[in-house]
Amino acid sequence: MTADDDARGFRAGQSGLIVRVPEAEPLVRAWRDRLDPSASAGVPAHVTVLFPFLDASRIDEGVGAALGEVFGRYESFEARFDHCGRFPGVLYLAPETGAGFRCLTEAIAERWPECPPFGGQFDEVVPHLTVAQGQDEAVVERAEAYLLAGLPVVTRVSAVDLLVHDGTRWRRRASFPLAYPGFSG
Repeated sequence: MTADDDARGFRAGQSGLIVRVPEAEPLVRAWRDRLDPSASAGVPAHVTVLFPFLDASRIDEGVGAALGEVFGRYESFEARFDHCGRFPGVLYLAPETGAGFRCLTEAIAERWPECPPFGGQFDEVVPHLTVAQGQDEAVVERAEAYLLAGLPVVTRVSAVDLLVHDGTRWRRRASFPLAYPGFSG
């Protein structure tokens, strides 16, 4: 679920929080299936909110309630992926603005400071939807040209999913809704 994950590096009990982007699947699925190890491990097209999160053994009803409370404070929002971006060895779709995603990440990292985003590897969190990683430049360029022709992708972000790795695949354990715009109470 991170820019440098390797399918062989996933372990049973790992967890992460993601926003699924099903509207991107028609555009990115074939590329992700070939070029992103997390896709073959069961992770859908997504933007990572926080990885790694708590070990599955620590996720109980209290943690679930706390996640629901934190995410419930934030209104759902529209995300528009309108360009591609790159990290070293990674091609991704980038949202027009990542502000909504960053707010969710910051709120969870503040609540669980023992779980810094991406294990504290990066100074800045850059919301993104990974399409390819660890690929030859020519392959990445072909993928990027294809993706650019299919953009923008627009989605409504209305929930955050908790995924847990079972030793073989990532599985959704729970989903936490965001508040509807204008909802108070």
